[in-house]
Amino acid sequence: MITIRMQEENGLIETDTVRTGCWIDARHVDKADLERLEQEFGIAGELLTDIMDVDEQARIEKEEGYTALIVRLPVYDPSYEVSFFTMPAGVILFADKIVTICQGSSDALADLTKNRLRGFTIRNKSSFVLNLLGRAAFTFLKALKELNKRANLTELELQRSIRNNELIQLLSLQKSLVYFTTSIKTNELLLEKLQKSPLIRFKEDERELLEDVVTENKQAIEMANIYSSILTGTMDAFASVISNNLNIVMKRLTIVSIVLMIPTLVYSFFGMNVRLPFAASSVAVWGIGILSLLASILGAILLNTDRKRKKITPKIIPYSLIHNR
Repeated sequence: MITIRMQEENGLIETDTVRTGCWIDARHVDKADLERLEQEFGIAGELLTDIMDVDEQARIEKEEGYTALIVRLPVYDPSYEVSFFTMPAGVILFADKIVTICQGSSDALADLTKNRLRGFTIRNKSSFVLNLLGRAAFTFLKALKELNKRANLTELELQRSIRNNELIQLLSLQKSLVYFTTSIKTNELLLEKLQKSPLIRFKEDERELLEDVVTENKQAIEMANIYSSILTGTMDAFASVISNNLNIVMKRLTIVSIVLMIPTLVYSFFGMNVRLPFAASSVAVWGIGILSLLASILGAILLNTDRKRKKITPKIIPYSLIHNR
């Protein structure tokens, strides 16, 4: 869907005609929209193909008649298995208009269209790019906080009972953090190019805003790395817990199996077709049963070594003694 917006005193308004200074916002684009963008606005088909590629990295390039940027934006969609992910968005800067292209939608673009940024304008192309990149970094930070919150809630559920559903949720969150980290780093490379590239010229006050955007993007990278490390450690800890629980269960099953083998051995011995002691006794059956029960109890006591294992308390050496050495 292609929406055309113009700048008015009260903010952005939608219009039906393409005019000088307008913003052409293409989101959830289909094949017909791509053909219109290529034929009516002269955007290269190769560039449109790159923007539609979900794995395309952020970059800036100069084409004949316009300057093109590709930015990675965070997206939340609960209908997917991995709810938090990223997708590329193209920003095409013409001499008289701005075109943005995204195969989905992002809160970063929604914030711009809903006039949530103070002083936002589409008349200044360099300011538009900075506001979009700054909003992308802010949206990444907000999504990272939400990911961390969900990871903490899932961890609490796992502490009560380890189930596959919660483990799958943690795995999904870990994938989201990987997507975020990769995308934020590519945006960082784009920001570094903007600081050096002459393709987009920034004013002095815009240079300061660019530095703020770079700082906020670096903060998002650090936060993503921290949350990713924490989540990886949590996954490893729960994997160790699951392995330990499995070992405990297998140990108990082994003890039960060995204990049950003892009476089987005794009854097998007295079931042989040869002359055996107490074969003519009327109480032989009860005697064999009691003997098997006592043998099983004795075997269980001997095998259950955890209760008999003595706890060794480590000796703590005072720090003063170590220091004196």
